Amino acid sequence: MVFAIVTAFPDLPAVAVGGILLVWAALMALWTAHSLQRILGPMQASANSMIEGEQKPLTTGFRDFDGLAQALSTASKRVQGSLETAAESRRQLEALLDSMQDAVVAVDAAGRIQWTNERMQKMMLLPGGYFTGAVRVGHALVQTVRDPDVLECVRVALEDTAVAVRRSTSLVPGRIYEVNASPMPGGGAVAVLHDVTRIEEVERTQKDFVANVSHELRTPLTSITGYVETLLDHEAGISPQGREFLGTILKNATRMNRLTEDLLVMARVEAATVELSPAPVPADLLVREAVAGMKGLVQENEGVLEIGTITDCQVFADHDAVMQVLSNLIENAIKYGQPKAGGGTRVVISAREVAAPYDAVEFSVRDFGQGIASEHLNRIFERFYRVDKTRSRESGGTGLGLSIVRHMVQAQGGTIRAESELGEGSCFLFTLPKALYPVH
Repeated sequence: MVFAIVTAFPDLPAVAVGGILLVWAALMALWTAHSLQRILGPMQASANSMIEGEQKPLTTGFRDFDGLAQALSTASKRVQGSLETAAESRRQLEALLDSMQDAVVAVDAAGRIQWTNERMQKMMLLPGGYFTGAVRVGHALVQTVRDPDVLECVRVALEDTAVAVRRSTSLVPGRIYEVNASPMPGGGAVAVLHDVTRIEEVERTQKDFVANVSHELRTPLTSITGYVETLLDHEAGISPQGREFLGTILKNATRMNRLTEDLLVMARVEAATVELSPAPVPADLLVREAVAGMKGLVQENEGVLEIGTITDCQVFADHDAVMQVLSNLIENAIKYGQPKAGGGTRVVISAREVAAPYDAVEFSVRDFGQGIASEHLNRIFERFYRVDKTRSRESGGTGLGLSIVRHMVQAQGGTIRAESELGEGSCFLFTLPKALYPVH
């Protein structure tokens, strides 16, 4: 167009030609801007509708931009579908958590409440307890829940990024909660409060029942045992068959006596009513006294009891409780540690210093018998669990000895475990903390 004007008017001065060129460029810029506005306007409207959750058809009126418009429209649909899927998943998750009987609360990395389920919100409205009112999202958890156990549990999950478990008895008056807090991958933590009041009440009722029944059985069992022993010792006219029957009665009454005694001890240990008096005591002294006290049983069973490597390091423990633990383990080793080929049992008692998981002395009672299969090792400390039920009953075992041992050791701050290989024997190991201030 500009060339045509210059050709038609060859005498035009250069200034005029430059002005015409500037006008032509300005007109082209205006036309281009208007065209781009017509193209980008619908695209912007479609993008805004996608942000607002709506979906409008995208048209430009220019073929060259139809491919871009179609790509944006497809992307908009996919994004909208993803948002709807995420929203539906969130609604399902919220419905699932709201249906839980446990209270759940999520906090961010700064300890501010991000979300709670309905159970938690209802619990906040209960009278009494360590609550300051309704749940307020965005407020610090400490502003709503003042229970120290819950706050400590969440603190550990946030700062140490580790799962924390606590037991809260003051969150709600008369209720007991097990608090579990876990860190979240993106930061923050989630805490679950499980009401275990009913479970603990049932367990306590069961323990009281067992203790009461065991206590009531002691008197009649003692009478039966006494009368049978009197008949066997002073009645010469009893027939051999009658003596056999009386011997069976005496054997079973004695076994029941042992069972009731173990049940009473177990009830006292679990209820923490056993009074322990820990004091510094040399580990080698405990080993030697236990071996000396079990000489009679060893001779009766034709076994061998040896003292292995021992240390004179002092442990902080209750003397009588440790003696009961060692005696129980030695008795089990003598009774159930016979070699498969026959012969007497060999048992070795040792004590050594260990540094992990804390400064302690590790006692071990090892036999060289048939061993224990690996599937039984994690359960042998359970109440009434027997590896060989028939053999245990024949030897007069009650199935409570190792459970009592475990509780006795744990009550003194120690740990206990078992190691065994079939055909190689078994080894029971327990630790007791070292005395911080040894007595010389």
